[in-house]
Amino acid sequence: MSKAKPTASADEAELERLDDQELARLVRERADEPTIPVSVEDLSGPAAITRQQEMVGCAALPHPIGWTEITIEEIADVNPRIDKASIPDDLPVSFVPMPAVGAADGSIHVEETRPAGEVKKGFTAFLEGDVLFAKITPCMENGKMAVVPKLVNGFGFGSTEFHVLRPKSGMDAKYLYYYVSSQTFRGEAERNMTGAVGQRRVPTGYLKECKIPVAPLDQQKRIVAEIEKQFSRLDQAVASLQRVKANLKRYKAAVLKAAVEGRLVETEATRARREGRSYETGAQLLDRILQTRRTQWNGRGKYKEPAAPDTTSLPELPEGWVWANVDQTALVISGLTKNPKRETLPNKLPYLRVANVYANELRLDDIESIGVAESELEKLLLQHNDLLVVEGNGSPDQIGRVALWDGSIPNCVHQNHIIKVRFGDSFLPSFAMNWLLSPSGRNHIEQVSSSTSGLHTLSTGKVSRLPVPIPPVAEQHRIAAETDRRLSLLNDTEAQVDTNLQRAERLRQSVLSAAFSGMLLVPHTLSEVAL
Repeated sequence: MSKAKPTASADEAELERLDDQELARLVRERADEPTIPVSVEDLSGPAAITRQQEMVGCAALPHPIGWTEITIEEIADVNPRIDKASIPDDLPVSFVPMPAVGAADGSIHVEETRPAGEVKKGFTAFLEGDVLFAKITPCMENGKMAVVPKLVNGFGFGSTEFHVLRPKSGMDAKYLYYYVSSQTFRGEAERNMTGAVGQRRVPTGYLKECKIPVAPLDQQKRIVAEIEKQFSRLDQAVASLQRVKANLKRYKAAVLKAAVEGRLVETEATRARREGRSYETGAQLLDRILQTRRTQWNGRGKYKEPAAPDTTSLPELPEGWVWANVDQTALVISGLTKNPKRETLPNKLPYLRVANVYANELRLDDIESIGVAESELEKLLLQHNDLLVVEGNGSPDQIGRVALWDGSIPNCVHQNHIIKVRFGDSFLPSFAMNWLLSPSGRNHIEQVSSSTSGLHTLSTGKVSRLPVPIPPVAEQHRIAAETDRRLSLLNDTEAQVDTNLQRAERLRQSVLSAAFSGMLLVPHTLSEVAL
């Protein structure tokens, strides 16, 4: 039964024909937006935000005539009591655990119900129109605040980690919510938390004494309407940016898929035919690699020939390519095990942990040192272009994260949860990495790492038996160069998207800054009297 050659989808086929600027254009067009509409200048009219305001966030600015600055306790009841005895025990009421309140988006789900008798004790009570304010870390810092909407039978109960703010007459609930949910307010509240690490909370007394700029009620409502208008525009821009990010992820996968299936550049077989010459095939290259390893073997015991892969279920490769197992082309080496004895060893060296290795990315800001014996150095020291494979993770999409060691830290070793793969001169480590990052390579990793326990793990044995396609050497170099070029373009575009997403959040805070300094609206009158 003949194997089907990999074919490109319409998206992939289009991708393979694109050059730099065309690819960038297509990525944005697929987001249904011709440009990224996130800029200070886009917030036009009375709500326009200056560059200075964008940078200062919700800084304190002079308030308009008719406004006043008073404590939250003066405009809202903080953690008010309700008459629980008047609520029948069998009455269904809304129940709101902490996860039911969104982070920094004001969302709240009140559909879950429980009999009132089950939640009267041990939970926080609230009513429609109250403002919930998460008081515990990290929920407060993450912005878990919301205005309570219509409740089942008018009553709600939820986590005891909520403060409840009930606006008094003359105070709009949404106006209060937008103020206490701003990053500036949350940042100051974080600095005033009390309690042990991991259990720090915003004290009730602190919240009561916090100052809030209060506009006349009709201005509050207009300010809220303008905030929501501008936030709606920012939400549309962020949604567009997120679509671009999703497209970038798809196109990265498509580049890698085309690269490891022989569709990204002209194959060596085609080029050799066109030029009327012979070439070294992948099979001949593999034979040469294996012969070199046999003659240069200096390991323990007799040289053992690595097993070839079972190609029964593997797809057909391009002409001139061949399948191999990883250990036919490389040495697969485990790392050191942490134990108390290492603290007594005098030779302390930097070492890589799982937290340092991500998909085609090294994060080296936090590097620890460990004791290493002289007898271990030959095995453990990393060399430039060693392929690093993360051994285990509870999440299948994180297992087998791979990256190339860049040699930026001298005399660096690695722990046993990172498997090191060292290729010879005739097989590019970058091609092997791109294969393992590609959809097909990821599929093989997930298959060999799965277990009945649900924990996904790799081992040196499993990594050794992973299949890898081997193109001719010259073709490997062309594929690597073209892959790097395209991924570099996509990474640059992604960096721009991330920058604009961060700026969108700054703009959101700038809108709030303008709102609570009286600059979001053009005042119609300066004679209105505040509370």
